[in-house]
Amino acid sequence: MKYCYIVSEGIQDVEFISRIFKNYGFKRLPKLSSVNDFWTPLIPTSFPKNDNLEQRVKVPRFLENNEISIAIQTAGGINSIAETIQEDALALKNDLSKSLFSIGVVLDADSKDKPKTRFEQLVKEVKERNPELSLPENLQEISGGLPKFGIFVMPDNNNQGTLETILLECAQKNYPHLYELAREYIDDVNLGQLTKNDLEELSKPAGKNKAIISSIISVLKPGRSLQVSIQDNR
Repeated sequence: MKYCYIVSEGIQDVEFISRIFKNYGFKRLPKLSSVNDFWTPLIPTSFPKNDNLEQRVKVPRFLENNEISIAIQTAGGINSIAETIQEDALALKNDLSKSLFSIGVVLDADSKDKPKTRFEQLVKEVKERNPELSLPENLQEISGGLPKFGIFVMPDNNNQGTLETILLECAQKNYPHLYELAREYIDDVNLGQLTKNDLEELSKPAGKNKAIISSIISVLKPGRSLQVSIQDNR
């Protein structure tokens, strides 16, 4: 069995990556009893963390086929990716060259930094915390040796954007009428009737795209989260 570890920024990213693997025949493992023992150190055994009852417990998403076992971890933000890799490496006895076949990182470029900038920053942070790892020198490259290491910056390693950029492309293809209605709805909102506090999330770089996607989800999965829609819808 080859053990592959992936870390991403948020839970929506984890669900999106899981859906891709599901499309390639990987099976989700929702029960503890079905998870390979190799990953046991990554499964929390206590609650709450740091005495915070409202902090989400980080539990990787596990997937598997006959040859590959995958753990997809959420870092809770780009600034925590390198730290998460370090923590999980320690949990896995730190001898990654003898245990993991590969490590993958998925993050987004947003609107502030180009993918190359995000890539270089992350490589620097990971190298400082995990000097034993062999890291790629450029985007779209996989490092040699074990564990193999690769980084993908959404939406396509070249352009600025986020997961929502990809999801809207999927929506245009699979739900074109619903996509157009949702975009028109968000475009027609009278922002003048809303306060600065009301518009805090919408004003962010990906705010409008998130609003359009949320509108689509309200039809496909009324009252449910983005993660559920990614898992079930096209």
